[in-house]
Amino acid sequence: MAERIESLKAGILGGFSVCFAFVLLSILNTFVLAKYFQILASLHSDINWHLWVSGALAKLAASCGIATFSGLLFGVTYRYIIRSDKNPQLKAGGVLAFGLVRGLTQIELGLNSDITIWPFLVLAAESLLWFAFAAIALDLAIKLRWIKPFSSI
Repeated sequence: MAERIESLKAGILGGFSVCFAFVLLSILNTFVLAKYFQILASLHSDINWHLWVSGALAKLAASCGIATFSGLLFGVTYRYIIRSDKNPQLKAGGVLAFGLVRGLTQIELGLNSDITIWPFLVLAAESLLWFAFAAIALDLAIKLRWIKPFSSI
């Protein structure tokens, strides 16, 4: 039972971390990248006071929910991947596995669309950043003993 609670704590931290990274990078996309780089204009989120009328709030909430759930799954899995090991390849492999699965799917979507591939490449890089941010948060929580690492058998 204790292992399940530790996994739940890792999942919750992973979910919050990815949600925070999602919000932070969405703001960056809207107010910096889409504003100053015309080729990335499709990254702009429709943030205004009338979000509930346009349905943009529902899309933003769904995207945030998907990101949070992905972070939850990452947090639980990452705890089992790294165990008590200090192997940096395991840590990087977990981040790359989650980030590339999401990012390469976006690149494939971009290749099949009529617009330029650049926004999809930015979103793929963003996916890697999400999970790297969550891994840093989880490593810190394990180091501070807020979350116990999964013990190797």
